[in-house]
Amino acid sequence: MSQKPTRLKSLRYPLLVLGLGVALASCSQKTTAPVAETTPATETAEPATPATPTYKVPVDYYTLDNGLKVVLSPDKTSPIATVAVYYNIGFRIEPKDRTGFAHLFEHMMFQGSENLGKMEFIQLVQKNGGILNGSTRFDFTNYFEIVPAHKLETMLWAEADRMKGLNITQENLTNQQGVVKNEVKVNVLNQPYGGFPWLDMPQYANKNWYNAHNFYGDLKDLDAATLEDVKSFFKTYYAPNNAALVVVGDFEPEQAKTWIKQYFGNLPSATLPPKADLTEPRQEKEQRFTKDDKLANKPALAFAYHMPERNSPEYYAMGLLDQILLQGNDSRLYQALVQDRGYTGSVEGGINYLGNMFNYNGPMLWMGNLVYDKNVATDSIVSVLDEEIQKLQQNGITQEVLDLAIVKMRSSLYDQLSQMYGFSKADLLATFALFDDNPGRINELESEFRKVTPEVMQRTIQEYLRPTNRTVLVVNPQAKI
Repeated sequence: MSQKPTRLKSLRYPLLVLGLGVALASCSQKTTAPVAETTPATETAEPATPATPTYKVPVDYYTLDNGLKVVLSPDKTSPIATVAVYYNIGFRIEPKDRTGFAHLFEHMMFQGSENLGKMEFIQLVQKNGGILNGSTRFDFTNYFEIVPAHKLETMLWAEADRMKGLNITQENLTNQQGVVKNEVKVNVLNQPYGGFPWLDMPQYANKNWYNAHNFYGDLKDLDAATLEDVKSFFKTYYAPNNAALVVVGDFEPEQAKTWIKQYFGNLPSATLPPKADLTEPRQEKEQRFTKDDKLANKPALAFAYHMPERNSPEYYAMGLLDQILLQGNDSRLYQALVQDRGYTGSVEGGINYLGNMFNYNGPMLWMGNLVYDKNVATDSIVSVLDEEIQKLQQNGITQEVLDLAIVKMRSSLYDQLSQMYGFSKADLLATFALFDDNPGRINELESEFRKVTPEVMQRTIQEYLRPTNRTVLVVNPQAKI
């Protein structure tokens, strides 16, 4: 997490990621999880047609007797295999008074297991020509390896070995507490705009502790984590019945099923705790906050609106409104703030800054942010935002505008599915298995966006893009130039 990641356009902020890719030698180094980058649509994009989508991702989905969800998606285009294990635990529901614990535990997964000592998991992958990584997000923690296809069995064995049990020692815990605390200092406390807005905004906009706490971790909470905390967390959440295993790439499904049953089939399930209440109250009044930044030399502004419920018609409409307002150089806010008024050089944003609009499972924000010149009034930026939203509300969303948004979304979606040798495909398959018990949703997304009508778009603007549903956060620069 020592450098900023890319994402489906809007994620350009540090992830809680354990970087173990090519050219990395130790768990103490961090990089970014590969997440897809949106391809901006041009003004000459062809309108969407109502034709039925023909592209289908192969999905073979089943569950082992111990509750492990398994998704197989063969792809013979290249001789590689991607193995991804997703645990249904992210920083949103980490223990209270243990902020940053889910991320800290991610580090512990690389400290050794029954048959693989410290660093041996990493070496096993890299010496066989592969890459690996792990990350902590709102609602899951994931681990993946991309290896030559003939090493698939080895990776399944290795993932099962650490799901079975970790080498949890005080020495390993103390070491990784230091690593994570150093990350917080480097990426947040000692960086201009550190934590803005990916870490800050959820804490300002949300009211429920689960959605609103410092998920990177307060230093005192990281220090307070005990060996018993780690053991209990592993026993509770790192069980097969709280996980999804995805294999994408060049393999024979029947052989893969044999190996999966052999290595994962006998692992014991766990008694899972009741699900936390993540609901947020309806926001009835605009919120505005200012944050002093001793290292920043220009002001910055972020805005956030609470999202509709996931998988609802309005949810898909918000995805299309994001394309219209924020994604690409043809977007309304880029044209208004950058091209027309010159307030800033760029406007960033989207749904779910720590992933994309599909891979989360709770309340979420649609956000945008920009750094701007000191001679630009904050209210003038908010006024432009209101003006562009009001234009859509007053003039309506024509079918032509809607069709173009669908073209952009479709381009973004299929670009994402082609990223990182199958990992981005595995990401959606795993999260749809965990959150919806339906990884086949990956093949239904385009048709869901096509169901959105101008009337649904108008209804969504009215309810979710109202000023009273908005939080504005301004960075007040304090750096001495």
